[in-house]
Amino acid sequence: MTRRMIVPLLFGLLGAGVLVALGVWQLQRLAWKEGVLSRIEARIADAPVALPVAPDPARDEYLPVTVSGRWDTGALRVLASIRQVGAGHRLIRVLQTDDGRRILVDRGFLPDGAAPGQLPDGRVRVIGNLHWPDEVDGFTPEPDLAQGLWFARDVPAMAAALGARPVLVVARKITPGDSTLMRLPVSARGIPNDHLEYAITWFSLALVWLGMTGLLLWRIRRKTD
Repeated sequence: MTRRMIVPLLFGLLGAGVLVALGVWQLQRLAWKEGVLSRIEARIADAPVALPVAPDPARDEYLPVTVSGRWDTGALRVLASIRQVGAGHRLIRVLQTDDGRRILVDRGFLPDGAAPGQLPDGRVRVIGNLHWPDEVDGFTPEPDLAQGLWFARDVPAMAAALGARPVLVVARKITPGDSTLMRLPVSARGIPNDHLEYAITWFSLALVWLGMTGLLLWRIRRKTD
């Protein structure tokens, strides 16, 4: 090996080492994320408990709850779509609980063009999970308050618009129910977990880096021979 090859070789090995380290780090993040998702799924599937007096987004996210009350007049629609079903809306309704609180309930999905069924009179029981979804970003349009149409579930803003507490129960079961709606219960499936793809990308770049280093060393050796 000539002296001219030492610096490119060291640079190539150092660069490949950094890329491999990034790939290993992403594998570690993958294991951590899978553990988080497993804990979330386990919590979602727990037995439902009574709605806490003061639900907290950090402490009570995904908490399974059961709550009873009567449907109130406050309602809105959130634009949504489901694969193999198409566009539609999530129907959000105010529930006046038995203890006098006004909370939000995500009743489920209504496909575009379908007519919502008649709300049952009297007392209803909702089993679901507390959720404060993070769906709003810089590209989310402002809601059409006149039409009651929203483009993301912004719990504090929806609660303010409907005069309710910033508490959302995503229904799994409503008794008596409405057969026209498709329940969309909380699930960990929507939580992104791209760490494996990132790891593959870093390892692939390491291989490319080593290949380019090998090519450069081969060209240097040809010139010196």
